[in-house]
Amino acid sequence: MREATRGQIVAALLRARPSSRKQLASATGISPATVSRAVDGLIADRLVHEGSALVEERRGRRQVLLDIESGDHLALGIDVGGSRTRAVLVDLTAAPLASVDVATQVGASAEDLALWIAELAKSLAGARWGDVRAVALGLPGAVSHQGPSVSNAPNLPQVEDPTFLDACARAINKPLRIDNDANYALLGEMRFGAASGLASAAMVTLGAGLGVGLAVDGRLLQGRRGLVGEFGQLPAGPGGTRLEASVTGPGIARMATAAGIDVSEPAALFRADPPDELRNVRDRFDQALVLTLCAVSVASDPDVIVLGGGIAKSLAADLESYQNELTNALHVAPRLTSTALGDFAGAAGAAAGALHAVYVELGVDVDELNDLPAAGTLDAAAVAAVAQS
Repeated sequence: MREATRGQIVAALLRARPSSRKQLASATGISPATVSRAVDGLIADRLVHEGSALVEERRGRRQVLLDIESGDHLALGIDVGGSRTRAVLVDLTAAPLASVDVATQVGASAEDLALWIAELAKSLAGARWGDVRAVALGLPGAVSHQGPSVSNAPNLPQVEDPTFLDACARAINKPLRIDNDANYALLGEMRFGAASGLASAAMVTLGAGLGVGLAVDGRLLQGRRGLVGEFGQLPAGPGGTRLEASVTGPGIARMATAAGIDVSEPAALFRADPPDELRNVRDRFDQALVLTLCAVSVASDPDVIVLGGGIAKSLAADLESYQNELTNALHVAPRLTSTALGDFAGAAGAAAGALHAVYVELGVDVDELNDLPAAGTLDAAAVAAVAQS
C-alpha cells in the first residue's frame, strides 16, 4: 500500500509540476495526512524537492510547492535504423540532456553491432552512465516479446540473429526494453508531438523500410509475435510483390532501375515537375501509399496518421492530396499530418519507453503510464539544443 501511494504521488506530480501537498491530495484522492507522510519519504529519498511557496487566496496559508528531483534517475532511448542511429538521454521528467545522430554500423556482425550500440549509449551518457536506470531500443522489423526475437528486418538483418539481443543485454547491463522502431516513433509523437493528447493514433514511417505503429485507447498494439503493423509484408503489389517494395527508398530505386532510369536519391521522385520517365514510378508509389493509409485506417480507426521518415519529408506539400484520396476511398478518414519530432521521433519514443520502466521501478502502476511522461519537456528544438557532434 505504501509503495502504491508513493507511485500515485509520483505520477500525479509528473503530470502537474510543481504541485503542493494539498493539490496532490486532490489529484490522487489520498488523504492529506497520507500524502504528507509519503512526500516526506520521497524528499528523504531525493525523488522530490521543495520549492517556492504558494499563497492560498481564502485563508492566506502558504502551501510549499513540490517538484520532481530528476538528477540521478535518467533514461536513454535509442532508435537503430537501416542507415542512421539516433539516441537521446533524458531526465525523470523527459527533459533531454544529450542527443546524437550517427551512421549505423550496417556492415558489423550481430555481436559487433550490439557492442557498438552499447558503446554509443555509454558515450552519450558519459560520466552519468551510472545514473541511467533503463534503456529502450527501437529496432526495424517485427519485434516479438516472446523470447524476445526480431524478424522481417531486411535492411538490418543482423538484428534477426538470435545472438544480437543477448549481446545487447550483456553489453548494456541495465534494464532493457525493445520494440519496433515505428511503435516507438508513434509513442514519441503521442507523448510529445503531432499526436499529443490523442488516445488513438497511427504512425507511418517511410525510409529504408515501411514501418507502421498503431495505438488504440492510449496503448500501443504489439501482438505476441510483433506482426501488428507489418503492412509492408502484404503481397499487394504487381505480381504479389510486397507493399513496401513500392514505398521505400530501396523499392523506389528498384522500380526506377527496372524502368531504365537511374535515381540516386528517392527525393527526385517527388519534385514538382518530375520527368515523364518517372511519372509511372510516382504513380505506383502514390497508389501503394494510399493503399497503406487505407489499411492503417481500417485496422485501427485512428484519429490521426503521422507520417515520418526520410521519404515523408518530401511529401509535406502533397499531404492535402493524399488526404483527399483517403477521404474519397473511406468517406470518413483520419487526419494526416507530418511528424513534429522529425528524425528523433523514434529515439524520443524509446526514451519514453525507458522512462516507463523507471516509473514502474518507482512504484507507478502500469495503468497510469498512458499519459506519462507529460508533454512539454521534449520537442525537436530541445533535442537539437543538446546534440553532440
